[in-house]
Amino acid sequence: MESNFAVSYDKPFSSASQHPAGAVRRPAAGLPGPGIGLAVCLAVAAMISVQTGVSLAVPVIHDYGALSTSSLRLCWAALALWLFVRPPLHRYGAAQWRAALILGAAMAVMSLAFFLAIERLPQHLTVALEFCGPLAVAALGARGWRALAWPLLAAIGIGLLVQGDTHLPGGTDAVGIAFALLAAVGWGVYIVMMKRIGPAFPGLQGLAVSLAAAALLSLPFAVAETGSVRFPWEQLLFTAGLAVLVPLVPYILEITALRRMPAATFGVLMSVEPAVGATAGWLFLGQGMGIGQMLGTGLVVAASVGVVRAGR
Repeated sequence: MESNFAVSYDKPFSSASQHPAGAVRRPAAGLPGPGIGLAVCLAVAAMISVQTGVSLAVPVIHDYGALSTSSLRLCWAALALWLFVRPPLHRYGAAQWRAALILGAAMAVMSLAFFLAIERLPQHLTVALEFCGPLAVAALGARGWRALAWPLLAAIGIGLLVQGDTHLPGGTDAVGIAFALLAAVGWGVYIVMMKRIGPAFPGLQGLAVSLAAAALLSLPFAVAETGSVRFPWEQLLFTAGLAVLVPLVPYILEITALRRMPAATFGVLMSVEPAVGATAGWLFLGQGMGIGQMLGTGLVVAASVGVVRAGR
């Protein structure tokens, strides 16, 4: 899904000369302390917010379309964050612009493809397939041949999920799976770029610019889907609410959690998101799972935890 895995992978992007000492104030990630219990609660709340937002988006998608719903959600989130941050565009260098625009493109691909997938597939399967993106990035960052066992375990789990999916008519499964895997690619690129863009901008400025770019890139797809630049007011209202659930509230919760817990611990917590997605799909959409699908979800979660631990 959207921002939940990326913030634990920040690495330096620009040289110290780009930002004088003290110019960039970053969360003190990785500092354990008495607030670790609160941090865990915040991280879990972020996952619940994301997957609840996805579940609530499904009826809106079916009523108004996946592309326009995804794009409008991005537009509302970008507008809110832009007004809050007010990034000084004239101060950014070419490297900062390049990173922000690439990240924005990854956000647009991730969001549009995920909503197209969730239109065709159950939530648990869509989330598990999309999680291949961060899983692949984490596996590539791990050392040793044993790290290859975790992607294999995840592949087995995804195979069980796909084979057990009997909810949809023939012909739509392959299309939905393709969109979910495209969203996984977008999420993987998102993680890689978040390694660089976090330290490259003060505060939330990089996110504000990237989110605005994602919104602008997604708008043509929304217009193409609806055939008009005028959207129903009901859809505008629904997508404004969805923008709060995903990504505004989760991002704030995650940043706050990272100030109180090690990044590796945060990554392990995020690894259970496929299970959270399955639970949300069951609660809000009535999407049940068989024994094989439950086992598949468990294998994906286990593989995700294993990859994170292997990379510590």
